[in-house]
Amino acid sequence: MAALCHSLALFASALCLPAGAADPDNSTATWPEWRGRGGQGIIEATGLPMEWSSEKNVLWKTPLPDRGNSTPVVWGSRVFLTQAIEGTDERLVQCFDLKSGRKLWQAGTVYREEEKTHSQNPYCSASPVVDEERVIAVFGSAGIYCFDHEGRELWKSQPGTQDYPWGSGSSPVLWKDLCIVYFGPGPDARLIAINRDSGELVWEWKEPDYRPERRTDGFRGNRNGMICSYSSPLVVEHNGRDSILMLFPGYIRAFDPSSGGLLWESHGMNPLVYTSPVVSDGVVLGMGGYQGTTIATRIPEDTEGSTQTVEPLWIQERTSGRIGSAVISKDGLVFILNTPGIMECFDLLTGKVHWEERLPAAGPTRESWSSLVLSGDRIFAINQSGDTIIVKADRDFNVLAVNSIGNELTNSSPVIVGDRFLLRTHENLWCFGNPDTSL
Repeated sequence: MAALCHSLALFASALCLPAGAADPDNSTATWPEWRGRGGQGIIEATGLPMEWSSEKNVLWKTPLPDRGNSTPVVWGSRVFLTQAIEGTDERLVQCFDLKSGRKLWQAGTVYREEEKTHSQNPYCSASPVVDEERVIAVFGSAGIYCFDHEGRELWKSQPGTQDYPWGSGSSPVLWKDLCIVYFGPGPDARLIAINRDSGELVWEWKEPDYRPERRTDGFRGNRNGMICSYSSPLVVEHNGRDSILMLFPGYIRAFDPSSGGLLWESHGMNPLVYTSPVVSDGVVLGMGGYQGTTIATRIPEDTEGSTQTVEPLWIQERTSGRIGSAVISKDGLVFILNTPGIMECFDLLTGKVHWEERLPAAGPTRESWSSLVLSGDRIFAINQSGDTIIVKADRDFNVLAVNSIGNELTNSSPVIVGDRFLLRTHENLWCFGNPDTSL
């Protein structure tokens, strides 16, 4: 559920550009938020090996104290990971050395109040966000915590409790001096902005109650009629203006990041949403969850004035279940790995499907909750067995490699930093690379 960067130099003239923290010297060696710089799972990296296993091209492997679904983030030589320890009620940020995998520190809190969650959604499923000074983590009802890179607590914020049967999992993003958080789902779900230096609330937008006249997915009745979003906000720039994109039950919505004002919305999302938005060439793509809808909407050129209602370019209803988020290639191809392990390739502007293929697997479980990562013309996909399947980003289906680590459950997403590939499972944090050429 969480539980998914465009290369600025290559794509600036063609894409809606991500707007967030300033670039460090080498953006390929930094993965500052869930789905990387820009939040869309795209990076230009060189030197990655095509093959690895539990013994081949392993730079290091560090055991983790408990299961977890969140994805690591990286700044410089440090890897940051959110981790819940169920037996001690701890909710933590752990910091590791990127070169060796050695744990440098952990910091957090103990939260012993009852908080609902799904049996497969451990606490701390949201990934942290990091910049040159701080790392910020959302611990659900336990609050939002900010630490410096040495693990010293800088501030904490207590937006309230979250009350939803499946728990939480939306990851935070940074914009200028703000940290943007979707504090939901649940009866008090809202999009909030807090000052990244102090933790003080700057603005909030309360999510309206949504009750569809008809469901656009396969859920029927109150028992299975879940209405919720696990989307993470995405900050983009279009025509010189920044906006925050979010997928909600029923809608794609865009907000002014400085005030939280609603700029525009587009209808047609189904009531259950797991994925986060992706965008290219001014077109936003939203995908629903179980038998959900897929919607493409063009960002309006003028977003001044009152909230606009934008009609979708196209809508497809009752598509395959989707928990992980998509990637979009430079030539406008969308790639998505559906929950059962079937990958699709289709056109962003038309929705025309080029192929649907079940990915091969070495482990016993082909299903996937993970989001895709695109590096050059290679797509990295992970299933729940911990297999990494590398697929060519092309109109023709072509599997390049299947890399198994021996069946370790993962619901995390891939991380690529420089010439290293990070994978978090329920048991270990793995780092793969070429031992002869790696950092």
